[in-house]
Amino acid sequence: MRIAFLSAFPPFRGGIAQFSTALVQELRKAHEVDAFTFTRQYPDMLFPGTSQYEVGGEDAIGAVRVLDSVNPLSWTSTAKRMLDAKPDIAVLRYWMPFFAPAMGTVAARLQKNGVKVITIVDNALPHEPHFYDKPLTGWFLRKNDGFIAMTVAVKNDIIALRPDAKVKLMPHPLYDHFGTPMPQAEARQKLGMPVDARVLLFFGLIRDYKGLDLLIEAFGKLDQRYHLVIAGEPYGDFGRYRQKIEASPLKANIHQHTRFIADAEVPAFFGAADAVALPYISATQSGITAIAYHFGVPVIATDVGGLKEALNNGRTGVLVPEVSAAAIAAGITEFFDQDPSALRANIAALREELSWHRFAEGLVDFVFGGFLTAKLPAAFVYTATGATDATGAHLGHFIAFRQQDQVPVQNSALLTCLDLPLLRSEEACFAVHHPAAQRP
Repeated sequence: MRIAFLSAFPPFRGGIAQFSTALVQELRKAHEVDAFTFTRQYPDMLFPGTSQYEVGGEDAIGAVRVLDSVNPLSWTSTAKRMLDAKPDIAVLRYWMPFFAPAMGTVAARLQKNGVKVITIVDNALPHEPHFYDKPLTGWFLRKNDGFIAMTVAVKNDIIALRPDAKVKLMPHPLYDHFGTPMPQAEARQKLGMPVDARVLLFFGLIRDYKGLDLLIEAFGKLDQRYHLVIAGEPYGDFGRYRQKIEASPLKANIHQHTRFIADAEVPAFFGAADAVALPYISATQSGITAIAYHFGVPVIATDVGGLKEALNNGRTGVLVPEVSAAAIAAGITEFFDQDPSALRANIAALREELSWHRFAEGLVDFVFGGFLTAKLPAAFVYTATGATDATGAHLGHFIAFRQQDQVPVQNSALLTCLDLPLLRSEEACFAVHHPAAQRP
């Protein structure tokens, strides 16, 4: 299958670019993927951080920079460049209504030329709402054929805005490109904390909806054994948080690293942490949990949006039932009063379920299950032997013969459409594995 994939990619920094990079690398193991990204993601006047770019970051994807979010001429040229790649399917990323005009125009042009469009939706609606969010996102959603959501909250938002939407729910994979964690003692020494401290980590972009002010207030209710590490770039004025830190009775135990944290630094922060704190006021999902679980660190989170799903209903951390400083303080105390080994064991058990291979496989199954018709290469005849299950999926063997001499070319256990190395094999396998599926 040939895929045209439009998203933020390096040199743009942040979770969207990291996610898309990992997914494209996995998809390329079995498919041809052409990656496309922005020439300009946000106008400087609208970007609240210090930089949109990761200086010196490795471009592992080689994405074509073509889309300017605020230049309509580039929207049509982006669609043309993607169509020139002759894709079987297009995959887009959508995370805020600001991109709806650009992404929607590209999607509409692709559809007009017969290309099905699947969008991975991080947020259908933003955490900090505006009156235009629903109209813009609703318009964009109507230009798509199908969607991937990573939490029930996002899926529900999509369905509310487009009731007939085809949505597949798949959990956020673990970020695994950060390497191994730094040993705890070494990490704490590096960050200037006692080795025997109880360490909480607030990590990532600092925005109002993430509730850092509540965490600082909650932290002040604890005792001297506790240390709080704040690591991330403020999007907006950090002044009000600084005032709360200065007023805290534990201000000496609050360690501030209020800047962009490069990938190479991440193992030290998570290596030092006993738990990651997500005191969010609102949420759909959090990529921070995907980093925490990669390093085997449990999470303490408020029960908002999709965070309950991310914490497996409390199996990988502590869910705080109320969004308040008192409840967050109680949740922190609850976490440190228990043996975290069970939580860490549950996190370890999630690694395969939350792998990039599993996510890529789910995306491909979604595409073949409803948006592409299998096309068998004319040079081969395909024969299936063995039983089928209740859905008609083939459970036996798959044999390909050359048409001219009927000599078997391949005979292998049919495990997945990605396992067969024949020309266009994923499509041939699909015809046997899912014989009843039709193009909608």
